[in-house]
Amino acid sequence: MDVSDLRKGILRALDEARRDASTRRAAVDEAREAFTEFLQATAVPLLRQTVTVLRAEGERYSVQTPADSVRLASDAAPETFLELVLDTSGDAPQVTGRLSVTRGRHGQVLEEVPIAGGKPVADLDEGDLAGYVLAAIPKLVLKR
Repeated sequence: MDVSDLRKGILRALDEARRDASTRRAAVDEAREAFTEFLQATAVPLLRQTVTVLRAEGERYSVQTPADSVRLASDAAPETFLELVLDTSGDAPQVTGRLSVTRGRHGQVLEEVPIAGGKPVADLDEGDLAGYVLAAIPKLVLKR
């Protein structure tokens, strides 16, 4: 292969990689803004309502809002929680639900599931989150 052709190919590949990285950074920035809005407008209020229902049933849970996430945590076992975070490690940013449950001698079980996988962060709604919460609550609360 001619050196000039190789050079052109390398420069083209580098330019394309820079454009892809720039596009990815922009998508992640947009997803972060959408996630912040989703947390404030949807996730925190829904998890607070969940806590109200759980407390009425005798379960001791509270809502915590660490930076860039929201967590529904057991008051009795802080390592037992449901948490929503923005996962930017894949091809497209997505909201991920983390479920951490401590089960006595069996140790800690950690489960990570995308909330409405494939759906852009800006398009997530209360129904998407409620579906995840309703599926996760029995795993979180019931002792096995």
